[in-house]
Amino acid sequence: METAPSQSFGLQLQPQALFFFPACVATVGSSGRPSNRTVVFRGFQGDSDKIQIHTDGRTRKIEELKHCPFAEICWYFTDSWEQFRINGRVDVIDGLNPDPVKLQERENAWFASSLKSRLQYLSPNPGLPCLTEEPVQEFSLDPSTAPVATFCLLILDPDQVDYLNLKNNERLTFTSSQNSDGVKCWYTETINP
Repeated sequence: METAPSQSFGLQLQPQALFFFPACVATVGSSGRPSNRTVVFRGFQGDSDKIQIHTDGRTRKIEELKHCPFAEICWYFTDSWEQFRINGRVDVIDGLNPDPVKLQERENAWFASSLKSRLQYLSPNPGLPCLTEEPVQEFSLDPSTAPVATFCLLILDPDQVDYLNLKNNERLTFTSSQNSDGVKCWYTETINP
Protein backbone atom coordinates (compact mmCIF):
# COMPACT_ATOMS: atom_id res chain seq x y z
CA MET A 1 0.00 0.00 0.00
CA GLU A 2 1.42 3.39 -0.99
CA THR A 3 1.22 6.27 1.42
CA ALA A 4 1.93 9.93 0.88
CA PRO A 5 5.28 11.41 1.83
CA SER A 6 5.17 11.92 5.57
CA GLN A 7 7.54 12.63 8.41
CA SER A 8 5.51 10.30 10.64
CA PHE A 9 5.59 7.34 8.23
CA GLY A 10 1.79 7.18 8.44
CA LEU A 11 1.84 6.52 12.20
CA GLN A 12 1.06 8.62 15.23
CA LEU A 13 4.73 9.40 15.89
CA GLN A 14 4.64 12.78 17.62
CA PRO A 15 7.93 14.64 17.00
CA GLN A 16 7.66 16.72 20.19
CA ALA A 17 7.34 13.52 22.26
CA LEU A 18 10.64 12.21 20.92
CA PHE A 19 12.61 15.01 22.58
CA PHE A 20 11.97 13.37 25.94
CA PHE A 21 12.96 9.83 24.99
CA PRO A 22 16.50 8.75 24.33
CA ALA A 23 17.21 7.11 21.01
CA CYS A 24 19.92 4.65 20.17
CA VAL A 25 21.85 4.93 16.93
CA ALA A 26 23.79 2.01 15.53
CA THR A 27 26.53 2.36 12.95
CA VAL A 28 29.03 -0.09 11.47
CA GLY A 29 32.48 0.12 13.02
CA SER A 30 35.69 -0.04 10.98
CA SER A 31 36.04 -3.66 12.10
CA GLY A 32 32.65 -4.46 10.56
CA ARG A 33 31.10 -4.88 14.00
CA PRO A 34 28.06 -2.94 15.22
CA SER A 35 28.59 0.20 17.26
CA ASN A 36 25.70 1.64 19.26
CA ARG A 37 25.17 4.73 21.40
CA THR A 38 22.44 6.94 22.82
CA VAL A 39 21.77 10.26 21.09
CA VAL A 40 19.34 13.14 21.42
CA PHE A 41 16.71 13.55 18.72
CA ARG A 42 16.78 17.21 17.60
CA GLY A 43 13.73 17.21 15.35
CA PHE A 44 12.90 16.67 11.74
CA GLN A 45 14.55 18.71 9.01
CA GLY A 46 11.91 21.20 7.89
CA ASP A 47 8.77 19.44 6.71
CA SER A 48 10.65 16.32 5.67
CA ASP A 49 11.06 12.90 7.28
CA LYS A 50 14.81 13.47 7.75
CA ILE A 51 15.97 13.13 11.37
CA GLN A 52 18.41 15.63 12.91
CA ILE A 53 21.03 14.67 15.50
CA HIS A 54 23.86 16.80 16.89
CA THR A 55 27.21 15.28 17.68
CA ASP A 56 30.85 16.02 18.36
CA GLY A 57 33.01 15.63 15.25
CA ARG A 58 35.71 13.94 17.35
CA THR A 59 33.51 10.95 18.26
CA ARG A 60 34.03 7.51 16.80
CA LYS A 61 30.64 7.60 15.06
CA ILE A 62 31.89 10.25 12.62
CA GLU A 63 34.69 8.01 11.36
CA GLU A 64 32.27 5.09 11.22
CA LEU A 65 29.79 7.11 9.15
CA LYS A 66 32.55 8.21 6.79
CA HIS A 67 33.47 4.52 6.34
CA CYS A 68 29.82 3.40 5.96
CA PRO A 69 27.19 6.19 5.77
CA PHE A 70 24.26 4.05 6.94
CA ALA A 71 22.79 3.93 10.43
CA GLU A 72 19.71 2.84 12.32
CA ILE A 73 17.98 4.80 15.06
CA CYS A 74 15.68 3.08 17.52
CA TRP A 75 13.07 4.32 19.99
CA TYR A 76 11.08 2.20 22.41
CA PHE A 77 8.14 3.80 24.21
CA THR A 78 7.46 1.94 27.45
CA ASP A 79 3.97 3.39 28.00
CA SER A 80 2.60 2.37 24.62
CA TRP A 81 4.88 -0.67 24.08
CA GLU A 82 5.88 0.65 20.66
CA GLN A 83 9.24 0.38 18.96
CA PHE A 84 10.39 2.35 15.94
CA ARG A 85 13.53 1.23 14.09
CA ILE A 86 14.42 3.68 11.35
CA ASN A 87 17.36 3.15 9.04
CA GLY A 88 18.85 5.09 6.20
CA ARG A 89 21.80 7.11 4.94
CA VAL A 90 23.39 9.74 7.19
CA ASP A 91 24.78 13.01 5.92
CA VAL A 92 27.53 14.40 8.17
CA ILE A 93 27.54 18.20 8.05
CA ASP A 94 30.64 19.72 9.63
CA GLY A 95 32.21 23.14 9.20
CA LEU A 96 34.17 21.99 6.13
CA ASN A 97 31.07 21.06 4.13
CA PRO A 98 31.22 22.89 0.77
CA ASP A 99 27.42 23.28 0.48
CA PRO A 100 26.31 26.74 1.77
CA VAL A 101 22.74 25.50 2.36
CA LYS A 102 23.99 22.67 4.57
CA LEU A 103 26.32 25.04 6.42
CA GLN A 104 23.30 27.28 7.13
CA GLU A 105 21.37 24.25 8.44
CA ARG A 106 24.32 23.46 10.71
CA GLU A 107 24.40 27.03 11.99
CA ASN A 108 20.63 27.02 12.59
CA ALA A 109 20.97 23.77 14.53
CA TRP A 110 23.80 25.25 16.61
CA PHE A 111 21.79 28.30 17.63
CA ALA A 112 18.70 26.16 18.32
CA SER A 113 20.72 24.34 21.02
CA SER A 114 20.99 25.58 24.57
CA LEU A 115 24.21 27.30 25.62
CA LYS A 116 24.89 24.41 28.02
CA SER A 117 24.62 21.96 25.12
CA ARG A 118 26.98 24.06 22.98
CA LEU A 119 29.57 24.16 25.78
CA GLN A 120 30.09 20.39 25.61
CA TYR A 121 31.76 20.81 22.20
CA LEU A 122 34.60 22.71 23.93
CA SER A 123 35.39 19.81 26.28
CA PRO A 124 38.34 17.43 25.84
CA ASN A 125 38.11 14.79 23.11
CA PRO A 126 35.29 12.34 23.89
CA GLY A 127 36.39 8.74 24.37
CA LEU A 128 40.05 9.49 25.03
CA PRO A 129 41.72 8.83 28.40
CA CYS A 130 41.72 11.64 30.93
CA LEU A 131 45.23 13.05 31.18
CA THR A 132 44.81 14.53 34.61
CA GLU A 133 43.06 13.90 37.91
CA GLU A 134 42.05 17.55 38.01
CA PRO A 135 38.38 18.45 37.55
CA VAL A 136 37.36 19.23 34.00
CA GLN A 137 38.07 22.84 33.11
CA GLU A 138 35.05 25.13 33.00
CA PHE A 139 34.51 26.73 29.60
CA SER A 140 32.63 29.84 28.62
CA LEU A 141 31.10 30.73 25.29
CA ASP A 142 29.57 33.93 24.00
CA PRO A 143 25.98 33.02 23.00
CA SER A 144 26.48 34.73 19.63
CA THR A 145 29.55 32.60 18.76
CA ALA A 146 29.16 30.70 15.49
CA PRO A 147 29.36 26.89 15.55
CA VAL A 148 32.69 25.59 16.79
CA ALA A 149 34.69 23.24 14.57
CA THR A 150 33.79 20.15 16.64
CA PHE A 151 30.02 20.60 16.15
CA CYS A 152 28.45 18.32 13.54
CA LEU A 153 24.88 18.05 12.35
CA LEU A 154 23.82 14.56 11.32
CA ILE A 155 20.86 14.15 8.98
CA LEU A 156 19.44 10.63 8.76
CA ASP A 157 17.41 10.22 5.56
CA PRO A 158 15.21 7.20 6.30
CA ASP A 159 14.52 4.57 3.71
CA GLN A 160 12.96 1.92 5.94
CA VAL A 161 10.95 1.94 9.15
CA ASP A 162 10.16 -1.15 11.19
CA TYR A 163 7.26 -0.44 13.57
CA LEU A 164 6.32 -2.87 16.32
CA ASN A 165 3.36 -2.50 18.70
CA LEU A 166 3.54 -5.14 21.42
CA LYS A 167 0.17 -4.20 22.95
CA ASN A 168 -1.64 -4.89 19.67
CA ASN A 169 0.75 -7.59 18.46
CA GLU A 170 1.17 -5.56 15.26
CA ARG A 171 4.22 -5.03 13.09
CA LEU A 172 4.49 -2.90 9.98
CA THR A 173 7.36 -2.04 7.70
CA PHE A 174 7.49 1.16 5.71
CA THR A 175 9.84 1.22 2.75
CA SER A 176 10.51 4.33 0.70
CA SER A 177 11.10 4.70 -2.99
CA GLN A 178 10.81 7.52 -5.48
CA ASN A 179 7.77 7.67 -7.72
CA SER A 180 7.95 8.63 -11.41
CA ASP A 181 7.96 12.33 -10.43
CA GLY A 182 10.98 11.82 -8.14
CA VAL A 183 8.88 12.25 -4.99
CA LYS A 184 9.67 10.02 -2.03
CA CYS A 185 6.74 7.73 -1.23
CA TRP A 186 6.31 5.18 1.53
CA TYR A 187 5.00 1.66 0.99
CA THR A 188 3.51 -0.20 3.94
CA GLU A 189 3.51 -3.93 4.57
CA THR A 190 2.04 -5.78 7.53
CA ILE A 191 4.42 -8.50 8.71
CA ASN A 192 4.45 -11.02 11.53
CA PRO A 193 5.61 -9.58 14.85
